[in-house]
Amino acid sequence: MADVCEEDAREENIHENGPINGEGDGLVNDSVSPEVTKKKKKKKKKKNVGNSPVDGEGDAIAELNEGLQQQTLEVQKTEPSQDAEEDKEVETQGTEEATKKKKKKKKKKGAKQQTDPPTIPVSELFPDGNFPEGEVLEYPTPKDGRTAIDRMNNEERKYLDRMNLDLYNEIRQAAEAHRQTRKYVKSFIQPGLTMIDICQRLENTSRKMINENGLEAGLAFPTGCSLNHCAAHYTPNTGDTTVLQYDDVCKIDFGTHIKGHIIDCAFTVAFNPKYDELLKAVKDATNTGIREAGIDVRLCDIGESIQEVMESYEVELDGKTYQVKAIRNLNGHSISPYQIHSGKTVPIVKGGEATRMEEMEFYAIETFGSTGKGMVHDDMETSHYMKNFDVGHVPLRLTKSKQLLNVINKNFGTLAFCRRWLDRLEETKYLMALKNLCDMGIVDPYPPLCDIKGCYTAQFEHTILLRPTCKEVISRGEDY
Repeated sequence: MADVCEEDAREENIHENGPINGEGDGLVNDSVSPEVTKKKKKKKKKKNVGNSPVDGEGDAIAELNEGLQQQTLEVQKTEPSQDAEEDKEVETQGTEEATKKKKKKKKKKGAKQQTDPPTIPVSELFPDGNFPEGEVLEYPTPKDGRTAIDRMNNEERKYLDRMNLDLYNEIRQAAEAHRQTRKYVKSFIQPGLTMIDICQRLENTSRKMINENGLEAGLAFPTGCSLNHCAAHYTPNTGDTTVLQYDDVCKIDFGTHIKGHIIDCAFTVAFNPKYDELLKAVKDATNTGIREAGIDVRLCDIGESIQEVMESYEVELDGKTYQVKAIRNLNGHSISPYQIHSGKTVPIVKGGEATRMEEMEFYAIETFGSTGKGMVHDDMETSHYMKNFDVGHVPLRLTKSKQLLNVINKNFGTLAFCRRWLDRLEETKYLMALKNLCDMGIVDPYPPLCDIKGCYTAQFEHTILLRPTCKEVISRGEDY
């Protein structure tokens, strides 16, 4: 750059002062090349534009540089803003997708599904505490011509209904646990399984469904799995090797409870279709009892209706026809908190008490049909026991009896239990103490109830609640 500046200075002196002693012409003609003359012409043009050639070029270059710098600054300012807007758009899209995913996750949490086999407690499936309502039925019209208020639309009765909503949800929770357990039982029960295996699998599932918690929630009584001529109160003791056969008729009777509010519900399983009419007769009779039940209804009237329906059926077994008979010394019963049989009985034959049903009472409507005599008696080894609900303090001498009574009070209270459950609590050598408690009247034994050998019996049962507005079959399900 320095060489170019010296030549420019010499050229300017020659142009302004003119040739000195003829040297200018020689310099121009001899030493100046055509390229230099072109440059001179360009520089002369620049002189006309600006005051001085050097200052004009510098200013122009500076202006160009400033303009370029401003443009680059503007571009840099605009590009980051565009990038920022794009980043914002990406971020907003990302946040929208994240919120959608969160909503989906929340929906999945809310719609929790039961596993197969069932392992999730029903309290987790219905976290809001509102459990499915049972079958709602209107009360029957009195047969004696009396009229009653319209309970379904009466505001006072509706208010009483709302006041008892917490109680309803507790008993409905127990009912839902029962429904899910029996659904699982029906999926696996088959010939070839031992009775003790069936009972243990059922009870383990039921404990999970009800979320067992001492006397607050759990099983209401041992699982009954009475076979054929045995109608009720049979469950296998430890060591029982009885196996379910294809030609057996098995009554599955088990219960659940929440805070002592008991669901007592049973059904019959038969694999051979020849027993279908027997099962149909008993199911129809049970539904008849449910339909006839209601506030101010006499218990004896229900029994009469049940017997009429039950004994209208016949069943043919191996070429011989049998009338289905109602077992007259087995009954339904009222239920109270922590008391499975609380005083009132619902007969399944004509006659019986003229006691009336009352509002807010719980009843187990159960019927038994038989191809035998229609009478049961105590038979076989005892497995069911229950502490007497009304017994007071009884002094005990045997230390083992005192210890066993403490175990019963802590784990079962006044609910029924069986010997298998004592084994599960790791109690040993308790039979003598248990007999002593029975002899003292503190604990009552409930041996199996059987009709004549060779006959077949069936059972269906539901728990109902006589609400102020309607009758609710709490344990009703899709199966029966």
